[in-house]
Amino acid sequence: MSKLCRQVSIETPGSALKECVYSFDVPVPDVPMYGARIRVVYAGACYRANRTRSASVCSTSSVSSIGSLTADMEGVGIHTSTPAHIGLRDGALFPGYEVAGIVDAIGKAAECTDGITVGTRIVLYPYEGVPHGYADYIVVPDFKCLVPVPDELPLSIAAMLPTGALLATNTVYTVRECLNKILDGPNKKDKATVLIVGTGGLALWALRIASHYFQKLPYHSRIRISVATLTDEGIVLAKEDEELKVVQWTEDLYEKQLIERTVDACGGLVDIVLNFGTTSRSLHRSLQCLAPGGMALVTEEVGEKLLPKFAKKAEDMNVNIVIVPNGSIEQLKELVQLVAKGEIEPPPHSVYPADEAQEVVRKLCNSEIKGRAILKFHNID
Repeated sequence: MSKLCRQVSIETPGSALKECVYSFDVPVPDVPMYGARIRVVYAGACYRANRTRSASVCSTSSVSSIGSLTADMEGVGIHTSTPAHIGLRDGALFPGYEVAGIVDAIGKAAECTDGITVGTRIVLYPYEGVPHGYADYIVVPDFKCLVPVPDELPLSIAAMLPTGALLATNTVYTVRECLNKILDGPNKKDKATVLIVGTGGLALWALRIASHYFQKLPYHSRIRISVATLTDEGIVLAKEDEELKVVQWTEDLYEKQLIERTVDACGGLVDIVLNFGTTSRSLHRSLQCLAPGGMALVTEEVGEKLLPKFAKKAEDMNVNIVIVPNGSIEQLKELVQLVAKGEIEPPPHSVYPADEAQEVVRKLCNSEIKGRAILKFHNID
C-alpha cells in the first residue's frame, strides 16, 4: 500500500472567508528517474485566484491597501466582486509557489549538480510547471531548478527569496544597466534619481538590494533613491536611511497633487521608476514623474497587459516602459549567498504551521500579519 502525505490547496477566499483551504491525503509521489523528491519544510503563504496559475497573491506586505490589491488583480484579469477582500493588504502578484526544504530522495539516473545529495537543504526556483499547491512532498524532473541553501540561512527566510526578492533583484540589475547609460554614457548626467513605487516587503526588498549593489558602483554618490508608498508604511521605510526621500501616495488626493508631491520630494523629475504591482493608475502617475528619456520598469506579467494601453502615451511623452521578468536561477543563487552572509537583510516574516492555513488566510484578509507569512510543513530542527 502506498504511503500517504498531506496536500493543501488554498483558493480564493469566499465572501465569509470560509472553505478556501482544502487538505487532502495523497500518495507520496514516486521519485522521477532523472529528478528528485523534495520534503517541503517551508512554503510562502499565497492563494490561487480563480483556480488558475496566472496569478498568486502573496503576503509580501502587510501594509498595502485594498484599493491597490483590487486594482492590481483586475489588471491581470482577476475580478474581485465579493467583500471578502476588504482589508486584505497586499499588492503583489506572482506565479508559482515559494518552497524551501530538503532533498528526500534522488532518481536512479539523476545527474546531481552543485553538490546536491540526499539531505541537502534547497530552495526551489519557480520554473514553468512548478508543482501547484502545498504538500509534504513534491517532485522535480531534474536538478536545474534546485538551489542549495547554506546552513547559516534559515529555510524560512530562503522560502521568501524565489518570488518577491528575486523579482526585486532582477529589477535592480536592470536599473544598474540603465544607470550606466545615464551616468557613464555619451550623454551622461551629473546625477540620477531612482523612484521605487511599491508596498511593504517588496519595496523593502528592492530598497535593500538596490542599496547593496549601488554602493559598489563608481558613481554611487551621484545616485538618489526615493520611495513612493502608502501612508502607513512611509515611516517604516524612512528608517532605512536618513537621506531616503519618502513620498506618500494617498488615494484621497488628486492625481495632480500626488505628482507634484512626488516630483518635489525627489528634487525634480526622476530618471527611473521601479513600479511594482503596477495598476493603470500608478503606471500613469509614474510616467508623469519621469524626465524626458526616463524609464518606468514594470513586472512582466502585469506589464504585458498594460503596455498596449500605455505604449502610445509613453512615446508621446518621450519616456520608455521596460518589462522586467522575475529573474534567473543564477540571480537566485547569488541572492541566497548574499542573504546568508548578512549582506542583504530580509524583511520581517512570520511562520505558521501548515495546519493553520485557514487561519493564516483569515489573518491576511484582515491585515493581522506583519511581514511575510510562511507556512511550516515539517520540523527538521
